[in-house]
Amino acid sequence: MLRLAMVLFSLIATSLMGSAVVVVLSMGYDTMTPILAAVAVGFIAALPVSWGVARAIYTS
Repeated sequence: MLRLAMVLFSLIATSLMGSAVVVVLSMGYDTMTPILAAVAVGFIAALPVSWGVARAIYTS
């Protein structure tokens, strides 16, 4: 299940980080600090999401 979670993490993290960056840019924050904070939030949020999706796929 860990390998599945790692594969899913690469896809989910990219999506969440990209969405967070789009939200930050649409709010008018266009400096490096808010963009990097959005990327970090997306990266951290993708960890439990990918684990939960992997668990749901693995148990079904």
